[in-house]
Amino acid sequence: MRVFVTGASGWIGSAVVDELLATGHEVTGLARSDASAAALAAKGAGVRRGDLDELDSLRLGARDADAVIHLANKHDWANLAASNAAERAAVQTIGDALAGSDRPFLVASGVAALAQERPATEDDASPFHGPDSPRGGSENLALEFVDRGVRAVSVRFAPTVHGTGDHGFIAALAAVARRKGAAGYPGDGTHRWAAVHRLDAARLVGLGLAEAPAGARLHAVAEEGVPTREIAQAIGRAFGLPVTSIPPDDVQDHFGWIGAFFAMDLAATSVATRELLGWTTTGPTLLEDIAAGAYSEGARAGSGAVRR
Repeated sequence: MRVFVTGASGWIGSAVVDELLATGHEVTGLARSDASAAALAAKGAGVRRGDLDELDSLRLGARDADAVIHLANKHDWANLAASNAAERAAVQTIGDALAGSDRPFLVASGVAALAQERPATEDDASPFHGPDSPRGGSENLALEFVDRGVRAVSVRFAPTVHGTGDHGFIAALAAVARRKGAAGYPGDGTHRWAAVHRLDAARLVGLGLAEAPAGARLHAVAEEGVPTREIAQAIGRAFGLPVTSIPPDDVQDHFGWIGAFFAMDLAATSVATRELLGWTTTGPTLLEDIAAGAYSEGARAGSGAVRR
């Protein structure tokens, strides 16, 4: 299958490209930079230059492919409105290009959108609709294309997709801990974060491409919920730092932009996904990765924007 992948050189996307190539697919990745293009070419993948703001590149990439996996997102925390607008425009453009073809269209989303008092499940619909909502309401927009002859599938990733080299949320928390001289957790530390190893997540995407039916919501979740206190304790042990509770009123000031996420309960299950696709997880747990030093170097760069 010829697969067009946005975010192909990102943290999750690069692992997905490896998975697709290893299972015999022909892959073309969207590349913003010369370095990204070179990395894709070195793997044996094709390259289409462009970014999320270049809608013609997205349209042509989708037109020439048998399937599209959309993983890119600007994740510009300083200008979320621009990130949300770009995400919605990208999904609209790709969906329009695939309409009437019955081709697969996998769209990245997250379980963070489903925060509630119980673990989120695949049956929970995203509450976000319309261009002014988080991620531009892209999950619901993508699933609307089912009625237009597209095998649209939502892939919801855990808030932490971990592994050596991760520059996302856990790396950002490690960077804060190093800067503050202590590994903190919000309040009593009982809020939970779902987690999945990067390679397990990539394998799920490959299975979803092959087998998920139109309209499916998949959860890339290996651990239902790791308590935030345990995450902080693992970071503290990894860097030889004390561990401390941060009062709720001080969370935003202490953690910065990531504080809003770390204070949320982001537990989720993947029971339905596992039953649907036969997906099993084999990678290390989040705490095992932290203990093994996966964030020893990544913590230095973890305070920047997070990109897939």
